[in-house]
Amino acid sequence: MNTRESRAGRTARIGFLTLWLIFTIFPLYWITITSFKPAGDIFTFPLAYWPEDFSLENYSGLFGSSQFGTYLLNSLIVSAVAGTVATVISMLSAYVLARFEFRTKTALLMAALVTQMIPSFIALGPLYLLMTDLGLVDNRLGLVLVYIAVCIPFCTVMLRGFFANIPDTLEEAAMIDGCSRLGALFRVLLPVMKPGIVAAFIFNFVNCWNELFLSVTLMNSDDNKTVPTALNGFISSFNIDWGSMSAAAVLTILPTMVLFAFASRHIVQGLTAGAVKG
Repeated sequence: MNTRESRAGRTARIGFLTLWLIFTIFPLYWITITSFKPAGDIFTFPLAYWPEDFSLENYSGLFGSSQFGTYLLNSLIVSAVAGTVATVISMLSAYVLARFEFRTKTALLMAALVTQMIPSFIALGPLYLLMTDLGLVDNRLGLVLVYIAVCIPFCTVMLRGFFANIPDTLEEAAMIDGCSRLGALFRVLLPVMKPGIVAAFIFNFVNCWNELFLSVTLMNSDDNKTVPTALNGFISSFNIDWGSMSAAAVLTILPTMVLFAFASRHIVQGLTAGAVKG
């Protein structure tokens, strides 16, 4: 009886997960096949779930009639720089919050969490005025600075949890052996923290890569626009260029897929295993 129930439960779980997987992957599949359809075949009835004639005109038009390559490069530079700097700053601040006791520690943690509850578009007006006064509107440096400020709070809280799981004895042993506190941090704790640091960087990179509101507000010229702004440009008042937008969406998704595939190898590593190897 128990065997039958377990088999029935296993079958039900597999069926539910299969349906959920299909439901999750189908939009990505549909965007991909739409990007390979000629313009005249996108809205044929009945709908074609597999294109009869594969065409690359959407991709060639994407790079031939627009500066999509420039948008990709801008997004890559802004996301990589902002993600890296935010991860380094968050790592140092998380270390301080995890290892030291001071009066404003709880208040800082609460402030970091509260900022995540406030929608970013609420601050667009004051932020735009501030960036205008600093001369950083339509400037990739200005967008990088804003993204760093946005990423640091949550990333700090996340990395603090990783530091809290590392025994104090590791860095105490390193300091007894002659390392300074910073030496113990970079030589002993960072190898153990590798999964957390990689996860934090991926989180920051993807957030910056997909962000739209700040990019649309601060970037005006085509030379400085990022990919989300470019995708938004395919939607006009009277028309939507579905073919080009689908091709752009596919190219936009690829970098994040590669990053997650790379990160999966590191995140699955246990912190204890890393400490033993170090």
